[in-house]
Amino acid sequence: MEVTIIDYGVGNLFSIARGLERAGAEVRVVSDPRSLLDAGCIVFPGVGAFGAAMNALRPVLPDLKRYISKGTPALGICLGMQVMFERSEESPGEGLALFDGDVKKLKTGRIPEMGWNDVMHQGDALFDGIPETAQFYFANSYVCHPEGKVSVAMTEYGERFPSAIRKRNLCGVQFHPEKSGLAGLRLLRNFVKIAEGTA
Repeated sequence: MEVTIIDYGVGNLFSIARGLERAGAEVRVVSDPRSLLDAGCIVFPGVGAFGAAMNALRPVLPDLKRYISKGTPALGICLGMQVMFERSEESPGEGLALFDGDVKKLKTGRIPEMGWNDVMHQGDALFDGIPETAQFYFANSYVCHPEGKVSVAMTEYGERFPSAIRKRNLCGVQFHPEKSGLAGLRLLRNFVKIAEGTA
């Protein structure tokens, strides 16, 4: 499975690429969003602002939405999960709208959330082999509020929010699996299996 990571000016690309390679994927990193339109699997990475990420994707936005909607597997990590939604309080403008719902600022007084936190799941294939409560690394000020039953894991930080979502082979995680040790590596392996259609 070749996984394409889009570089829209955020950090952590090396760590994500390395984690996916350890998970068994072949990885390419692209800065031209047009390169996503022939990708077998797409990863939207993690640190940065919603508006800046969407500005980078905007030249291909309608085509990209259609392409993914036809069945291309995708994983959004942290900010990457947020751009998969319709809109965000952080910045004006539309998101990818691969999931219905929006993104709102955390209600807690200590923002951003930085560090390890519990992720509680109930057995989705994305968490195969991971304890029902496991620790993952977070770095976020905003969280997603999906419509419909797409949440597959929850976390508490001032409020209870979905920390992982899945709709068939479209997945999003609010935490950083590439910074989350063995549990994070297992999750990336599980995503690759989902993308390959073997999970």
